[in-house]
Amino acid sequence: MTLKQLEAFYWAATCASFAVAAERLHLSVSSLSKRIAELEDALGQPLFDRSGHKAVLTDAGQRLLPQARELLAAADRIRASLAETPGLRGRCRFGVGELTALTWLPRLIGVVRAAYPDLVLEPYVDIGQVLEQRVADGELDFAVIAGRSSRPNIASTPIGEAAFAWAAAPAALAGATRMAPGLLARLPLVTLPAGAGTTRIVDDWLAGRDVAGERLCCNNWGAIAGLLIEGTGVGLLPSHWARALQDEGSLRVLACDPAPAALPYSFQYRRDDTRPLVGKLREAVLAAVDFSAPCRLP
Repeated sequence: MTLKQLEAFYWAATCASFAVAAERLHLSVSSLSKRIAELEDALGQPLFDRSGHKAVLTDAGQRLLPQARELLAAADRIRASLAETPGLRGRCRFGVGELTALTWLPRLIGVVRAAYPDLVLEPYVDIGQVLEQRVADGELDFAVIAGRSSRPNIASTPIGEAAFAWAAAPAALAGATRMAPGLLARLPLVTLPAGAGTTRIVDDWLAGRDVAGERLCCNNWGAIAGLLIEGTGVGLLPSHWARALQDEGSLRVLACDPAPAALPYSFQYRRDDTRPLVGKLREAVLAAVDFSAPCRLP
């Protein structure tokens, strides 16, 4: 029995598929399967039941899983304690929402590349719901997502928050200066789709208000800003961005009482992932995070 065999077993058991586990370990699926088969031979019993559409853990596999987790964590601690240099190598796949991508992601990549030149970064941009699932499935090493995860196997570390403001084109407002339910009776609500963090702010504001207007969903911040500037409707924008567009005359920021709640963000990762990579990248995220940075539109 070897650590590489245990590693192959553990990630195959906890990732969405053998293919995801193999990609995470930089192996082919056949090489991953070979290591698992060698481990099963060494233990004298199958760890996966392969009779169905998807391989599932046997009773022996279920018993081995927590022990494998402990052994791999111990091996990671030994490597970290004896490493001559604190550098990180290999590949890091992580997820961010579009607001992060438009504001402080370039700074994060610059910080990490300067500190760990041998680490290859692969950012993936999507809504929080999708990113959280990919972290849980083992496809991403971590993700920066609005809110905290409700999944017991995902840890969430608060990193900061983003502020938002209601805005619309002056021509569409017809003199209105405040956000009120009446605006949504005649103007569509332009918003990100369900599953995005800002949906919670919108839903909280709508709660208890008699609003039955049209909702226009778009999955791109730049497109939302463009729709608002064109007078398509009213919507939320990052507050510093909305004020910059107001200064140039493209939009008007609407007064609102209470003001839209700030949206907290967190660094989310699997609790069983004890690699130094996760801790080092969490530190880098905390150093780089800045949701008030100028938005960089493509």
